[in-house]
Amino acid sequence: MRPAAVDTPQVLVNGRPGAGVPPLDRGLGYGDGVFRTLRIDAGAPRWWDAQLAQLAADCAHLGIVCPPEAVWRDDLSRLQLPEHGVLRLTVTRGEGERGYRPPAFATPTRIVAVWPGEALADAPRSVAARVCRLRLGHQPALAGVKHLNRLENVLARAEWQDPEVAEGMLLDQAGRAVGGVMSNLFVWRRDTLLTPRIDACGVAGVARARLMERAAGAGIAVAEADLGLDDVLEADELVFTNSVILLWRAARLDGRAWGAPVISPTLWNLLHA
Repeated sequence: MRPAAVDTPQVLVNGRPGAGVPPLDRGLGYGDGVFRTLRIDAGAPRWWDAQLAQLAADCAHLGIVCPPEAVWRDDLSRLQLPEHGVLRLTVTRGEGERGYRPPAFATPTRIVAVWPGEALADAPRSVAARVCRLRLGHQPALAGVKHLNRLENVLARAEWQDPEVAEGMLLDQAGRAVGGVMSNLFVWRRDTLLTPRIDACGVAGVARARLMERAAGAGIAVAEADLGLDDVLEADELVFTNSVILLWRAARLDGRAWGAPVISPTLWNLLHA
């Protein structure tokens, strides 16, 4: 396959370059599908096994048949992966008739997209963030799943245009912290690493799970907790994680500012390893 232009993603739909998604695909019509976004470094996807396992778990949660690893591997072999970039794997339920009822038998649609990107820095980036006005609704049946219906995140991200603000923090309808618009959230407070529970809404990110496991293995106290906005603002340090950025530390959240890093360099090293 000819290399893509610098800013043009390479895309395969069911293994075919240049193919489109059928108009009656349920992913397009109803957000009936799931996806995972991976970072590419040294020409290879990071955390491949964990990402595929979570993609399969999310598919199973919705009753969608997830393509096996060999199929994804074959798709990747048809693409020219950049030295650094972003890979998105998407699975929809496939085509179906009009109406919400899922078809009894459907052939899933799989989409692979690759974008070129930049290499990671050697230390966590310090960013400004804001508290979003939008409040996430509760839906325990979908909590943790990275499904295709991300309109809440779209509306939250539309709240600001300031290029100095890199992330927005989301609260749920009860005022509990959930995470960032595109990330999970960790609070360092009183020598404990806390992260919001993902039991009513939000996405259970692979980077989140990896950091919790590695921090605990390094002897750091880690816990899921119900965190209000005051808990976040009173943190000794605040960090955001996802599989592309790995980890950002908050230098500012609205009117609250944090000075020198406290735990973020250690967390960065644990997540980066």
